[in-house]
Amino acid sequence: MSIMNIRNALGVFLVCLSAASFAHGDEEHTGPVVREQTEWGIAGNVRAAKRSIEIRMLDTMRFVPEQISVRQGETVKLVLKNDGQMLHEFVLGTQKKLEEHAALMIRFPNMEHSEPYMAHVPVGKSRTIIWTFNRTGTFEFACLMPGHYQAGMKGQITVTGK
Repeated sequence: MSIMNIRNALGVFLVCLSAASFAHGDEEHTGPVVREQTEWGIAGNVRAAKRSIEIRMLDTMRFVPEQISVRQGETVKLVLKNDGQMLHEFVLGTQKKLEEHAALMIRFPNMEHSEPYMAHVPVGKSRTIIWTFNRTGTFEFACLMPGHYQAGMKGQITVTGK
């Protein structure tokens, strides 16, 4: 194989690898969920969820409710319901992480997600996130579709001590 062919093959591989890092899918998670500790908690086990919280997504660029309170160590089933006429998403995180991701979404508007703290929610559909809030503090959630976060589509989750 010539050097030029190797370079071309390497270039194609890197493009595919780069695209794969942004390809996540809109469907609910069907495979095993990666349980990775974040500043705002960790993916939870559905059997541990003792409480469900429905969060509605509206085209007025609002979540209902916008404020949620949970206890440290609590595993919650977040039921995300898109009541609007456009695609919305739900992303948990710190304000800094959400702002970084919002900037990426502007650059890559078709970016999809499979992380257990993110979900695209198509029009008229619902998605579920099971999350264990094992760290105290005030954390954020937002819709990071281009323009939505900037229009105020965000909320807060306060995690209080045990």
